Amino acid sequence: MNEIPECFYRVSVKALILNEAKDKFLICEEDSGKWELPGGGLDWGEIPQQGIPREISEEMGLKVLEVAEHPAYFLTGQMSKGDWAVNVLYETKVEHLNFTPSDECVNIRFVNKEDVQSMEVFPTIQKLAEMFNPEMHLG
Repeated sequence: MNEIPECFYRVSVKALILNEAKDKFLICEEDSGKWELPGGGLDWGEIPQQGIPREISEEMGLKVLEVAEHPAYFLTGQMSKGDWAVNVLYETKVEHLNFTPSDECVNIRFVNKEDVQSMEVFPTIQKLAEMFNPEMHLG
């Protein structure tokens, strides 16, 4: 990746996939052993409703049925190489959870704030776990 100027952020769109009770969200274990939300960088000219299905297909081999019109959460943090990223999370529905493993997703799990305390997760997952409010997602 090209070096990003200090004042710029890499824009990533992330899928907020909720369990049926809508009190937990799905994260993927990468081959490094760390857990992250599914999704990734937004390509030039792409809108989130195009980027999320592309990323979910690439990472998990799943078909996206719906991506919310508006973001649910907005998080910033440093990526593994030290560059800053903004993660824009959209509630997303997938056809099923029978995913195809890849380097970016070898395992999946629904988690809440308590679950992530004992897991090796990226800092943005810790932030999301602190902010996550199931009551926002009941509708």
